[in-house]
Amino acid sequence: MISILDYGIGNCRAFAHIYHSLGIDYTLASLPEHLHPGQHIILPGVGAFDSALTRLKSSGMYSKLDSLVREKLVKVLGVCVGMQMMAEGSEEGQIEGLGWIPGFVRHFSSSSNSCERILPHMGWNDIQPATSTPLFSNISDPYFYFLHSYVFHPADPFHVLAHSCYPNPFAAAVSYNNVIGVQFHPEKSHHSGVQLLKNFSTF
Repeated sequence: MISILDYGIGNCRAFAHIYHSLGIDYTLASLPEHLHPGQHIILPGVGAFDSALTRLKSSGMYSKLDSLVREKLVKVLGVCVGMQMMAEGSEEGQIEGLGWIPGFVRHFSSSSNSCERILPHMGWNDIQPATSTPLFSNISDPYFYFLHSYVFHPADPFHVLAHSCYPNPFAAAVSYNNVIGVQFHPEKSHHSGVQLLKNFSTF
């Protein structure tokens, strides 16, 4: 069962449409009682770091979600800002992050090897898996849609699942224990995104 967190931010219906087309059971979770062990959870996100976290915490689902992730080791996939919220914090905001993956979110311009570029990074880009993972199984052309100005810097480089470049390398996907984050939008990435979401359902 896939539980898509519906807390007023993110393209929940797009995820639901994909899982419906795949014949995979899903639910749109908007209350704590919709969340339980045995699910795979998707944490979508768009917009600013602080506002997304505030909406999640005010939804009433935060405490149950945090307990399931930390104590029950429920698998969760964070998408775009949903991925960034998994960090300890972000240069974009003042609120402490969820802290599920050690690391910090920084603006593209904060990178030590940064160079002039158009922001936000918007459009299609390929990725290069950094390690063997079932998340990218059966994806022959790993090409995904991005829209962001901030990037996740994990504390441990071994937590990077995949890189992309704009024009320098950055973490396009990260993982720590039962927690996975992708900076791109699989729900907007056609065949590659559909396959990735299918892979996550059996991860």
